Amino acid sequence: MKNKKKINTITLKKNFFTKLRGCFFTGLLFIAPISITAYLTWMVITFIDEKIKPLIPIVYHPEYYLPFYIPGFGLLIAVVSITIVGALMAGVFGRYFIRLSERILNKMPVIRSLYSAIKKIFETLLNKQSSSFRKVVMIEYPRRGIWSLGFITGITKGEVQNLTKDKVVNVFIPTTPNPTSGYLLFVPSKDIHSLNMSVEEGIKMVVSAGIVTPEYKKSHNDIDYKRL
Repeated sequence: MKNKKKINTITLKKNFFTKLRGCFFTGLLFIAPISITAYLTWMVITFIDEKIKPLIPIVYHPEYYLPFYIPGFGLLIAVVSITIVGALMAGVFGRYFIRLSERILNKMPVIRSLYSAIKKIFETLLNKQSSSFRKVVMIEYPRRGIWSLGFITGITKGEVQNLTKDKVVNVFIPTTPNPTSGYLLFVPSKDIHSLNMSVEEGIKMVVSAGIVTPEYKKSHNDIDYKRL
């Protein structure tokens, strides 16, 4: 009888600690993503505020009239300023100023290459008609039989396409857990396998090293890059 009581007591203790551990991980799963997201958002807002607010006279700061700090004022000023600059650059004077600035930059050996590359990247990313990072694909890389997740960044053109027999596509292969670095590959369209997951889901999978796997969704409207 005593042995049975001991076994029951041990079992109850194990069940209690198992449930307690389950509650802890459930709470962690709820709190951690919210906390980390809030912390990173706060860091970005604070960083922008620290860079923008010193450029604004203190009499225009909300804290000048209020006894507490209001985050995001610098971010708001940055967004409004960029919008105003965009509106001015869309006019006749703005277009003339852009052409003049580009002429000056094009005369600077190193800076012109840097400016041209950065401008091209932003034009490509902000162009609504662009297919950059609009599709997640799989290719056999770094060798046959091993698959890598990649993102279509465009159709290969110019000298690179001219030197290849097959029609090739620009594929960016990101690294884990930092997807901002990676490799640019020129892959024959026939070797590209299109996936149904969104770009956001693909990035999550890369950042999490495969821990976060999106749910498989069948679609009849997949883009077939083999026919490009």
